Amino acid sequence: MIYDITPPITESLKVWPGDTPPSREVLCDMKKGDNLTLSTLRATAHLGTHADGPNHYGADAPSIDQRSLDYYLGRCRVIRVDVGRNERVTPAMIDAPIDEPRILFATDTYPDPTQFNEDFAGLAPELIDGLHDRRVILVGIDTPSVDLFSSKELPAHQCFLRHDMAILEGITLSDVPEGVYELIALPLKLVGFDASPVRAILRTLTD
Repeated sequence: MIYDITPPITESLKVWPGDTPPSREVLCDMKKGDNLTLSTLRATAHLGTHADGPNHYGADAPSIDQRSLDYYLGRCRVIRVDVGRNERVTPAMIDAPIDEPRILFATDTYPDPTQFNEDFAGLAPELIDGLHDRRVILVGIDTPSVDLFSSKELPAHQCFLRHDMAILEGITLSDVPEGVYELIALPLKLVGFDASPVRAILRTLTD
């Protein structure tokens, strides 16, 4: 079974305030008599479900095209957490085993990608430290950021940078049961970019 954990990319999809929303310019249209349909996409690289490049939060860090694809492909565990709005997920909130190299957190604090709410949950730095100690290489979250909306110091991002872990933001997990899956969320090879949209899916394991 496949779970699509990516929101639809339409002009209704909200992006971070001040960032570039998605839009489509149709250059040729077969319905208007052209011999083919051709369109241009304009949008932020941090669009919907996306992988952050380390250069998004580290001045001399690698861009998204320099990241190994191993981060974004392989076994993962989905964990639901009971966290309040505008709070950070802490180790005390985790009651599932950390036994896979990729962890995806369902907070349910950003329920509608077409409505940007600023009080979504983030991740505590001590949680990221602990995940690193358990050999986790990627963490995903169902919010626009691993840090809180009001955060300027970005302590969670800086913790990811320090441990060379990967970040996957904006996933949709409302219909996904807790458990272990195969994650496929490959970023585009956008040279020099600080992020890439991904089509993220989870496949149930057969072994």
